[in-house]
Amino acid sequence: MPLLASAETRAVLDNVRWETFLELAEGRSGSVPRMTYDRGVLELMTPRRQHEQLGCLIGRMVETYSEVRGIEILSCASATFKRVDLDRAFEQDESYSIAHADEIRPKDEVDLVLDPPPDLVIEVEITSSSIAKLKLFAAMGVPEVWRHDGTRLTMLALIGGGYEPINSSVGLPGLTTAVIDAFVARRFDRGETALIKEFRAAIGG
Repeated sequence: MPLLASAETRAVLDNVRWETFLELAEGRSGSVPRMTYDRGVLELMTPRRQHEQLGCLIGRMVETYSEVRGIEILSCASATFKRVDLDRAFEQDESYSIAHADEIRPKDEVDLVLDPPPDLVIEVEITSSSIAKLKLFAAMGVPEVWRHDGTRLTMLALIGGGYEPINSSVGLPGLTTAVIDAFVARRFDRGETALIKEFRAAIGG
């Protein structure tokens, strides 16, 4: 299996004002580097090909599963989610509104002071972030977080103000870490289209 050590690069800036973060985020071309902002600390993460491949493949499985099981979702991809009142913001690899898909669908912009956060956030984290991401996600009320470290997936649910590991998704009932890990582990041996076709068959599609 190819090494994933260079799957992403990170840089951290301290004492960054909220307004400066917004200027940087809005002044980019595209969504790279991805930014996480936590009360003056700004982390810039530049994903490389294997990082992006992991996130996209897991995202395709989420979308395939929701289609087969008839679960409405709204893809938010790596949109910037901000809480000015908390002085925090994040950009993830993939994200979805599920329980709140109908509520969020007609909105051009989401204001997390008023609107619910994404129901599912997916993060590939091969190298450690300098920001305590789970504390940030919990403060912003994200119900479910999936994290992939390049080897395995961990699903986490927000319970009592903190995250607890779970084996099966809350927002996508029946979808387990074991199923996703089994297909992700084969990504270097099979084409992505072939993997998704096999995944669809495995979940009854």
